[in-house]
Amino acid sequence: MVANGQNSGGNGRGRCSWGFASLIRRKQVDSVHVRREGHTQLARKLSAIDLIAIGAGATIGAGVYILVGTVAREHTGPALTISFLIAGIAAALSAFCYAELACRCPSAGSAYHYAYICVGEGFGWLVGWALILEYTIGGSAVARGITPNLALFFGGEDKMPSFLVRHTIPGLGIVVDPCAAVLVLIVTALLCIGIKESSVVQSIVTTVNIGALLFIIIVGGYLGFKNGWVGYELPSGYFTFGVNGMLAGSAVVFFSYIGFDSVTSTAEEVKNPQRDLPLGIALALSLCCILYMLVSAVIVGLVPYDALNPDTPISSAFASYGVDWAVYIITTGAVTALSASLLGSLLPQPRILMAMARDGLLPSFFSDISERTQVPVKSTITTGIFAAALAFFMDVSQLAGMVSVGTLLAFTTVAVSVLILRYVPPDEVPLPSSLQESIDSMSLQFSGDIQEVDYNKNKDPADSYHSQYLHDKGDASLGSPLIEKRVTQDEQKEQMRRKIAGWTIALLCIGIVILASAASAQYLPSILRFALCGVGGVLLLCSLIVLACIDQDDARHNFGHSGGFACPLVPFLPVSCILINTYLLADLGTATWIRVSIWLLIGALVYVFYGRTHSALLDAIYVPSAHADEIHRCSSAHQA
Repeated sequence: MVANGQNSGGNGRGRCSWGFASLIRRKQVDSVHVRREGHTQLARKLSAIDLIAIGAGATIGAGVYILVGTVAREHTGPALTISFLIAGIAAALSAFCYAELACRCPSAGSAYHYAYICVGEGFGWLVGWALILEYTIGGSAVARGITPNLALFFGGEDKMPSFLVRHTIPGLGIVVDPCAAVLVLIVTALLCIGIKESSVVQSIVTTVNIGALLFIIIVGGYLGFKNGWVGYELPSGYFTFGVNGMLAGSAVVFFSYIGFDSVTSTAEEVKNPQRDLPLGIALALSLCCILYMLVSAVIVGLVPYDALNPDTPISSAFASYGVDWAVYIITTGAVTALSASLLGSLLPQPRILMAMARDGLLPSFFSDISERTQVPVKSTITTGIFAAALAFFMDVSQLAGMVSVGTLLAFTTVAVSVLILRYVPPDEVPLPSSLQESIDSMSLQFSGDIQEVDYNKNKDPADSYHSQYLHDKGDASLGSPLIEKRVTQDEQKEQMRRKIAGWTIALLCIGIVILASAASAQYLPSILRFALCGVGGVLLLCSLIVLACIDQDDARHNFGHSGGFACPLVPFLPVSCILINTYLLADLGTATWIRVSIWLLIGALVYVFYGRTHSALLDAIYVPSAHADEIHRCSSAHQA
């Protein structure tokens, strides 16, 4: 294999930055060398307990206080508990993938960071841009949802302080929500104070919310045992809407598990990321799943599913037993759930902006970290201002579907990244052009294996993958030497295995997209749908068999930070994760995808006209991973 210094910059030397290669250039996992030359680091103050509070708080929103009524009435009946279990298992598939990547690549940026390392810059940008949309709209929607719940404590919205009451702007018909904007700004100020202070507040708020859910479970369970669980004594049985209804309910309640991924955005602020990140993700998700199942089991047992109030199912269920005062505890739980979810939405976005700015894809303004609080204050303030303005002026409930796109796209990307890491991990490392002298020095050490490249042969530098990245130092007769290893038979077999694995992963993804799109496209003729499902299913099945039969790459053990959690059942678990999330993406509806496409188009323009030309990898030189450490040592020796 020829592993050479690749200049991924643009201008006349190659077409990398103008063509496809700029989309697939991949950055290095943060190493000791990157940190030495890089930006100020965030404060490492978070423990596993903090991560559980952040993850559970971001996940347990007010949805559980409403979903149990809507989903039980329309989809599942008494089988709602099973739907929550199935959805929890589906979310756990993504959690396993997140846990491995968070251990191997413990840096801010979450799914954007993993996609950039494993897939490439273009797809990493796409994921990061989608997550910006998710957290902005998600935070604004949550803030708007707090206002009517707070009004209950004042005895109605008309009794709230006048400066917090919603009102309509005359002539425009816009309903402004000052209370939502104030809440966003309060949370923004809290996040600027420090990560530890924010996690302490999140822990307190989440504890109150969990206390309210435990009240529902314990008191509701007592009422159920006392009165005989009338909700389960139905002639239609437990599976009122059949297995199909139960599965449809699982797809709806799956979105109530979104939020645990916010834990990974704090990776640089965790004291022991290899141990605490997997623990935080797993325990937060497990806690949410258990609480969801117990609450749903109690509520659908207290009242027949068709008698549940779709707007206030829990408080109405308690009121039917004469426990009207429970509405205050339930409302307290809903307010704290929304508050924790708001903090969970605003916490990750500044860190994603910071990560993208570090990589040069956004202005460096967003990467500044306060020396006093050790948080990205400028990114946090910018995020808070935009989210507050959106919450103040817009009813973003109609845009709620757009929130799901960012999450599902991130979940899918993380699963694909695990497959790439296991079967075809990056075998080259980008180094800054300032190390060119050290790279040349390393090349001379392999003089017996060096291949001189003559530029006097009128060879188009774009004729081959490697030649288009050669670094022209101004010498008309000599380019940078290529560090070329003698290719043994074992190395040839390994190259073939990597090619097969790479193409198989690509075909696997294509098959899943075809299958999921055809399965959700009910407007297509039945024959065409079945044909497309057959084609997608065959591609998926054949690709899965190939991946199961070929060996994983031995280099995966040394990729990134070793010694952490490893995702089990590869390739079956990541493939299942990709299939589930791709189907949910395809099933979001045309209107949602039109809105999202506009946002992604804006992102593509920003990348083409700014990110691509300012990328930190613009002038990077790619060298074999095996030589990277030695080149750094050589550079240090030269500087000394």
